[in-house]
Amino acid sequence: MMNGSNLMNSAEKERKYRCIVKVSGEKFVKYNTSNLLDFTDFLDKKYPNWRWFNVYNKKNRKQIGSFTKKRRPNQKNI
Repeated sequence: MMNGSNLMNSAEKERKYRCIVKVSGEKFVKYNTSNLLDFTDFLDKKYPNWRWFNVYNKKNRKQIGSFTKKRRPNQKNI
């Protein structure tokens, strides 16, 4: 039987997202993440001129969110 912290850790691991990011005029990149706030920080460092990114559920591949440089995620999960 799992204790409470194991349940939290396994639930946290399941929240995986695939993100497609427009980083310049015609360039797109794909990344997997489980924390949208950290991912946005990463984009700011690696691609300072990124424009937007779409977030997809990694399992069923449905789009579940979209963010821009000005309209950013305000929590790590959707």
